[in-house]
Amino acid sequence: MDRRAKLKEARQIDWAMGECLAFLSLLKEGHHVRLSGQDVERGTFTQRIHIIHDQSKDKVYKNILHDVFPRQALYTVTNSSLSEYGVCGFELGYSAYNHNTLTLWEAQFGDFANNCQVILDCLLCSGQTKWGRQVGLVLLLPHGLEGQGPEHSSARLERFLQLCDDEGTYVPGTEPGAPPGENVDQIMTRQLFEINWIVCNPTTPANLFHLLRRQILMPFRKPLVVMTPKSLLRHPMAISNFEDMGPGTSFQPVLPDPFVKPENVKKVLICTGKVYYDLVVERQERQLEDKIAIIRIEQLCPFPYHLFATEIIKYPQAKVRLFRL
Repeated sequence: MDRRAKLKEARQIDWAMGECLAFLSLLKEGHHVRLSGQDVERGTFTQRIHIIHDQSKDKVYKNILHDVFPRQALYTVTNSSLSEYGVCGFELGYSAYNHNTLTLWEAQFGDFANNCQVILDCLLCSGQTKWGRQVGLVLLLPHGLEGQGPEHSSARLERFLQLCDDEGTYVPGTEPGAPPGENVDQIMTRQLFEINWIVCNPTTPANLFHLLRRQILMPFRKPLVVMTPKSLLRHPMAISNFEDMGPGTSFQPVLPDPFVKPENVKKVLICTGKVYYDLVVERQERQLEDKIAIIRIEQLCPFPYHLFATEIIKYPQAKVRLFRL
């Protein structure tokens, strides 16, 4: 609570607060938010705590986000049994039925998605092409080694990327048949519409906030796979300012390095996920802040080729290195 109070005083948010604010803003706007999975009421890492149970009265509890605003939409958050195949399949059907609802299924650990792999392979990633149905289901998959052993280590990011039908031959906007005169927003919207699902590995609470809201604000529905971090839930560097979520802000598929001057940079590191903060610390310890730039790819599918090209061209004399989580 002390940490939250300090963040509030500084007008900053952490990961759980970014998620909470995304839910609340949608609820206020009349969109039902539905979250299910193992331990989702408090969060596997006790970061969420959206349900408070009365310890002296059986079956008495308080839904913290249920009545924050007058006439807000319904917020449903329910712990499920360890039956990922059944629960994920049900939520997929619910999200196909009600497009006005932000429907999320959270695996207790990212690799728990193994037990619903048939749902992901045969129904979710190919749903629109194979079945002609738009689905906006969000998968929250806690991801990262964190020393917890092989069974709680990874959401298998590579497996979700292998199931993408991304077009990597042309920079968006330059491919044959591309609409002439497209701006950046139009290119990004067309990429999202043409992809079979969206895969993101965000590193800031503000980007998570915008990412979840985008699921409802898009004029169509696409599945979203989020590599949710473990260590970043309370990482002192993984914070965002209120201004990052204010008017005129949006999800950033590519996050540039705000601390370097391009003309001084000798090496550019390309990364995604929590490894960014490890690289920042290592760069600081070696006193290379003016020599090394670190670019984060927050959205891996569809890959923001045009935004990445715009960013990397700022460093024509630098060597490029790739890091992955």
